Amino acid sequence: MKLRAIVLVAATVGAVGSLAAQTPQNTTPSSGTGAKSPDPNEVVCERQEVLGSRLASKRVCMTRSQWADMKSQDRQNIERAQTQRGNMAPK
Repeated sequence: MKLRAIVLVAATVGAVGSLAAQTPQNTTPSSGTGAKSPDPNEVVCERQEVLGSRLASKRVCMTRSQWADMKSQDRQNIERAQTQRGNMAPK
């Protein structure tokens, strides 16, 4: 059980780290005043590394709102794993 939690945390941190380090491929500069927020329905593609391979990568395309939801869920999973880790101390 402890090993499973460690693997989950490591995989989640690795996935979030690789997402945070990458920048969107097809961003367009915003025109105008800059006060407008980007369109949440705009499709943005990112290249993601395949875990376990140094060379392979895949292109993932989602809307901005889907990217935001995925990053939020990843962050929640990390926080949950970190708080549960404290409860797993041997008694």
